[in-house]
Amino acid sequence: MNEVLIAAERLATAAREKVPCAPVRDLIGEAEAYAVQQHNIAARIADGATVIGRKIGLTSPAVQQQLGVDQPDFGVLLDDMAYQDGDELPASGLLQPKVEAELAFVLKADLTEGPFDEQTVANAVDHVKASLEIVDSRISGWDITFTDTVADNASSGLFVLGTEQADLGEVVPKNVSMVLSVNGEERSAGTGAACLGDPLTALAWLATTAAGLGAPLRAGDVVLSGALGPMVEVQASDQVEATFTGLGTVRATFAKLEA
Repeated sequence: MNEVLIAAERLATAAREKVPCAPVRDLIGEAEAYAVQQHNIAARIADGATVIGRKIGLTSPAVQQQLGVDQPDFGVLLDDMAYQDGDELPASGLLQPKVEAELAFVLKADLTEGPFDEQTVANAVDHVKASLEIVDSRISGWDITFTDTVADNASSGLFVLGTEQADLGEVVPKNVSMVLSVNGEERSAGTGAACLGDPLTALAWLATTAAGLGAPLRAGDVVLSGALGPMVEVQASDQVEATFTGLGTVRATFAKLEA
């Protein structure tokens, strides 16, 4: 078994057994990280999951500096990760969850041939919604580098879409303001400008990268933009709410752990 398969199995075992594992950077480098991600996504698809979009990560300059990288990354969104506004989330299925407030773009056109810029990708957006991303790491203590998080599907967990939607004639993504509260206490705030300067810049980066890897974005895909503010730790029974200018509020509650 080569190192890619060993790393993939280490992460898959952690997810399956709900026990965080050691980092995988001892096995692979950045060049192999997406191969690990793709291997485990293919296994989940074989088990019945369906790809419904992508998430963009590492869009914050502060986080990029922390991990010593100069680019974002992305993960794959599957239908079994998706929840709707107000849903109760299964806390028992998560290992080390944190929550971020993001914009969710829903595409109306394929993005198969570049070059892509902010205007090109904006033309492909049907509408935008408020969203919560519950990031999670299969790696113990969030001891991650760029290699580790990419291999671990960009530290994806679950996501929640808001009810309200708007087109890009109604909201300007980089100007959207967000406030995120946990149990009624404000814990994070920010604007679209915190996401690579403009969430549409992040979307253009993803369109370019995905097409280059032979898996372009398609009409109907949901794309999570990357965080508009700092991520916040959450736990069982927490109630999370994020309010966005022009897009309303998105809420979720983490289930109580069974005794």
